[in-house]
Amino acid sequence: MRALAAIFCAILFAQMGFAKEVPMKIKISITSESGSHELTATLSDNSSAEAFYKLLQSGAVAVKMRDYGSFEKVGPLPKTLPRNDKQIATSAGDIILYQGNQITIYYDKNSWNFTRLGKVDGLSQSELKSILGKGDVTATFEILN
Repeated sequence: MRALAAIFCAILFAQMGFAKEVPMKIKISITSESGSHELTATLSDNSSAEAFYKLLQSGAVAVKMRDYGSFEKVGPLPKTLPRNDKQIATSAGDIILYQGNQITIYYDKNSWNFTRLGKVDGLSQSELKSILGKGDVTATFEILN
């Protein structure tokens, strides 16, 4: 009987918004001329990030990314995701959805109408710039277990 009451309370708390949501975490494996690196990131709480996470539930997604403007790496996604664009200022580590079908990893600042998908965990601007390096990279996105 106690177990049933505990389950009922957990469901009730979740429906009332009291349950603590577990953040969506991903791993990003970067391969470039400078070597291989593994990063972690926390996804945002929006429908675009949820759609990206759902895409990753089908398996890892590898994206060939090129440098753009000396402040980001950008590459095409295998499918278009819903957009939640708004005027934002990016910073190093931001993972952004651009035009619904491009993913970017920022290592510097920018401002535009974007959808924030998430943020790389715990790296400075200089560390990200060093990891992403010059030239093209391949970023493999997958759910962090």
